[in-house]
Amino acid sequence: MDLAFTDDQASLRDLAKQIFIGYCTDQKLRALEKTGAAFDPDLWAELARAHLLGFGVPEEMGGNGGGIIELCLLLEQAGRAAAPVPLWAALVCGVLPVAMFGTEEQKSRLLPEVIEGRAIVTAAFDEPESRDPSAPASVARVEGDEWRIDGTKTEVPAVSLASRVIVPALAADGVGLFLVDPQAPGVTLAMQANTAAEPLSQMQLLGVRIGDADVLLPPDGRAALGIMLDHAQVGLCALQLGIAEHALRLTAEYSSGREQFGRPLGSFQAVQQRAADAYVDVEAMRWTMWRAAWLLSEGLPATDEVLEAKYFASEGGHRVLAAAQHLHGGIGVDMTYPLHRYTFLAKQAELTLGGATEQLAKLGDRMAT
Repeated sequence: MDLAFTDDQASLRDLAKQIFIGYCTDQKLRALEKTGAAFDPDLWAELARAHLLGFGVPEEMGGNGGGIIELCLLLEQAGRAAAPVPLWAALVCGVLPVAMFGTEEQKSRLLPEVIEGRAIVTAAFDEPESRDPSAPASVARVEGDEWRIDGTKTEVPAVSLASRVIVPALAADGVGLFLVDPQAPGVTLAMQANTAAEPLSQMQLLGVRIGDADVLLPPDGRAALGIMLDHAQVGLCALQLGIAEHALRLTAEYSSGREQFGRPLGSFQAVQQRAADAYVDVEAMRWTMWRAAWLLSEGLPATDEVLEAKYFASEGGHRVLAAAQHLHGGIGVDMTYPLHRYTFLAKQAELTLGGATEQLAKLGDRMAT
């Protein structure tokens, strides 16, 4: 594994960092939160102008090329800024599958809109009827010259902004991947409350009709769904890394400036030990995530490494934010102080990944077979 980023990748990271710093100030985020909105259209438009929404899109389609490595760099910076934009949903869950498995017509129809910031494509993985996203309970069957899809998807991200939602469903010949218009007849959307106040929705599909033009055509639908899930989960690990990194930085700054008993809080050994443990967790999150991302970028088997990255993102993220809250004391729960955003985002990412115990159980099962 090559641990060094290319010059282009470093430039991407630095440009994203600069934009997020400018747009995601505490003052701007508080103003947005007061409106009840969870999406900043101005920031999204700026990312489009900077051509940062083109990563993962082939260059011949007007994109920047690249793949999961570039998207993880972008997501890490978004996590550090608590950026209120659906980068993970749009680029990792939506753009990458279309770029990998879509027809030329689908790519030319959907991807330019994403690059320009005019629309997004997202994905609906989770279902209340199935705990395993790789085994969907939703059903797709051929009726005449169309497909009929029935099922319920839950916790679908950014569906209100999407022109299409990738819906995995069980067909007669295996798993199919369908591009569903969220405004199509038979689709019912209901907003769902969540820890981070993100725009998640339940998506009920009852007799939704899909033409062949909106069917992704991978050679093996079940294998393609597994690849989609691996990329989505590693992308979420990158977002969680950025969240934990910045929470630890906030904690270091606070404990260095806050005095207790006539000396900086950070000079106490117990505080130093707690912060050091959090630093170790962040580094474990970092390198397990990059290991999994690199394997995916090379098209190599990464099942164990993805589970390891998910474990450290879940467990490490939980521990880092718990340490941050502890070392901040009462100010950590003050909603006018920025730490609360990172606590909520980290918990939502942990829950979306499935939690640390589930990843350890899966790793144990794989070791036992």
